[in-house]
Amino acid sequence: MGVGMTGVALGIYLFRAGLSSFMIGLVIGAGLVGAALATIVVSFAADRFGRRNSLLVLSALSGLGGVALAMFASAPVLPLLAFISMLNGTGTDRSASQALDLAVIPGLVNDTKRTWSLALYNVFLDGGGSLGALAAGLPIVLQHRLGQSPLASYRIMFFGYSVLYLLVAAAYLFLSPATEIAHPVPVKLASGISPQARKTVARLTALFSLDAFGGGFLTDALVAYWFFRRFGVPEHELGLVFFAVHILNACSHLGAAWLARRIGLLNTMVLTHLPSSLFLMAVPFAPSFKWAVALFLCREALVEMDVPTRQSYVAALVAPSERTFTSGVTNLARNVFWAVGSAVAGFLMQSLTFSAPLLVGGGAKVTYDVILYRSFRRLKPPEERQPSPDGR
Repeated sequence: MGVGMTGVALGIYLFRAGLSSFMIGLVIGAGLVGAALATIVVSFAADRFGRRNSLLVLSALSGLGGVALAMFASAPVLPLLAFISMLNGTGTDRSASQALDLAVIPGLVNDTKRTWSLALYNVFLDGGGSLGALAAGLPIVLQHRLGQSPLASYRIMFFGYSVLYLLVAAAYLFLSPATEIAHPVPVKLASGISPQARKTVARLTALFSLDAFGGGFLTDALVAYWFFRRFGVPEHELGLVFFAVHILNACSHLGAAWLARRIGLLNTMVLTHLPSSLFLMAVPFAPSFKWAVALFLCREALVEMDVPTRQSYVAALVAPSERTFTSGVTNLARNVFWAVGSAVAGFLMQSLTFSAPLLVGGGAKVTYDVILYRSFRRLKPPEERQPSPDGR
């Protein structure tokens, strides 16, 4: 919910606070770099420090982000605070916590249920994100009902964001011991994984970096900011748009799990992700807000179908003891290149053309899909190499 809220409101709020397009991109990028550093730490230390303990610390640090936005929005120190709090303006969970989740969940189920379990996990993420997108309209309500100024109403909302993360930390206290590794071993670079897994992870990491670079141009904060500036759409209407986005995303996760059982994980990843990028690249050419939203929603109905399938595919290619490291490394690469993409997007919006992020980001993602399919079409997960226990 907190991620969905900041995804819609962050760019508009920082613009109202007086920041330039470049600075908005820099703040979003700094938050993603912070998440990347936290992911490095999680990759090497979470199994020994304790997965629950790691999640508690990450939640506490994330809660600082709301305080930073409420109190230091126009201060030069904001990028540093965004970095420390791993502030997420993407609208999608790109945190070190998620990297740890993706190591835990596949170990709780067998291969035939892995994709469905990850799909359900993402349904809850996007369900919360949809509520967060609606909550992004809260400043308008506070202005009209309580007479708050625009910036004061945003500050109240971001203090609420911090409270959400405290509630998340409280929930982590009740995690089952089954989430922990019984006998964790020290991980030093890639020495803890097999040579074959090392090669596979390296190839996937390179490709995910390209995909994430394109995704950095397309964070919810930047896209909402684009709609706000291009069509003059108020925050409460954008909240409804992104509510619909997250609902479509949530439904698409279940559709992806169903489709993957029939055509395979990799085919599902590529054949849904590629057309979604083409829809996105058409958005800047839409003649009106309604057409632009229609194309954008078509994109969002497909774009997340590669998420549970990608997560399941990566988990299937390595041993259970290698999953924390693998998830950390691949998510680290994604966070770093999301950060780079966000910073570059702000620069291009200000110096080249305001619609550059949609075109460049979509083009990078198309390239990723083509290379991914050519590189991995012969590498199958276990459930696609042999019949599952139910005979399917």
